[in-house]
Amino acid sequence: MLVEKPVSVRPALTARMLARWPQISERMLAEGLGATTPADLPADHFTAEVLPTILTCGRAVLEAIAAGRDFSQAEVAVFVGPVAERHAEDRLPLRMLIAAIHASAKSLLAEASELVEPDEMDEFLVAFGRLLDLLRDINLTVVEAYTEVERSIYHAEREARRELCSALVRGLPAEELAARADTVLADHYTVLAIHLNEPSLTGSAANLVARRRIRVLQHALDDLTGTTTPATFDGKSGIALVSDSSETGTLEAQQFDRLAARLSEQFGVTVYLAELPGISRADIPAAAEDATELTELARLRGKPGGCYRLDDLLLEYQLTRPGPARARLAQRVIPLLASPHLLDALEAHLHYGADRKTASRRLHVHPNTFTYRLHRIAELTGLDPTVPRESRMLAAALTVHRLDSVRRAMD
Repeated sequence: MLVEKPVSVRPALTARMLARWPQISERMLAEGLGATTPADLPADHFTAEVLPTILTCGRAVLEAIAAGRDFSQAEVAVFVGPVAERHAEDRLPLRMLIAAIHASAKSLLAEASELVEPDEMDEFLVAFGRLLDLLRDINLTVVEAYTEVERSIYHAEREARRELCSALVRGLPAEELAARADTVLADHYTVLAIHLNEPSLTGSAANLVARRRIRVLQHALDDLTGTTTPATFDGKSGIALVSDSSETGTLEAQQFDRLAARLSEQFGVTVYLAELPGISRADIPAAAEDATELTELARLRGKPGGCYRLDDLLLEYQLTRPGPARARLAQRVIPLLASPHLLDALEAHLHYGADRKTASRRLHVHPNTFTYRLHRIAELTGLDPTVPRESRMLAAALTVHRLDSVRRAMD
């Protein structure tokens, strides 16, 4: 009895494209970005939003082609519309976006041409026609989204909220701006300073990156508060005013910690926040300066990113207050500046306290050598590190010296 061999059935062209769609999508994005976008944009600037859209929209279109049904512009708009709106809000040039879309489409055509077999030309032509329709609908959706964002009333409201925040931070009258921003002024606010730890951006992509960060921060703040939050963020630093009204309630400190972590992840840089709650409108200008200084102190002290409060940096904050006592304090460590090994010994002693064995191991010296260095510090400064009161003075003097050194290096 003869057993017939099973006939191998080749999957349809659309099925083969679907099987390779993740790889095809990545190449489409790469071709689109390589065609037009500035070279100095961060590598992941578009990946988080655009690649998932290519993956999900393209898969849905291919499945519709395989099922023999049309894929409407309304369906395209569900996938493409939100991304186009965000690009419009970032003011990505429309010409650049259209050029990128067409470069991606050419990449898709090349991928399909490699997969098609000679006996599949009819199927290929049908798929090609549907993909041309898709390209048309994507372009229409993008142009409509850009037009809507340009004339949107919300654009004026966003600008009014920025102006409102700026007026409150400068202590200027804000009632008229609050009405324009459709915002009710609160009696008290949490003043939140934001600072990104990176050099100032330059180049053709700097404005685009800044606008995207402004948008991301605003969405994060609004998600956190459940309302519109005035902010003056410029893409690197700024102030947000979170209402402490009875309607919104007072946010817990952990929520700002999570906000700092979220922003650090989305921006790809260390983010410092400083929170001063319960600030009256009249006290906002001074609080904004203090909160900004706290983010700067956290950065200068090399602390990890996160949200800081005054209690977290109380000593550093107080030691930055100008006055004769601070100046005299800074002078106490001047005799040690020519001897870095003595500065290292002082820092190790302040860190490990009476545990001299651990401190000496940290410096890779004999405990007797470490003890001698402490005696030498006492001789040069007039303050004995082994005396608790004088040790605290040396710790304060060293903190002032470190802060001043970092600031001079940054100037």
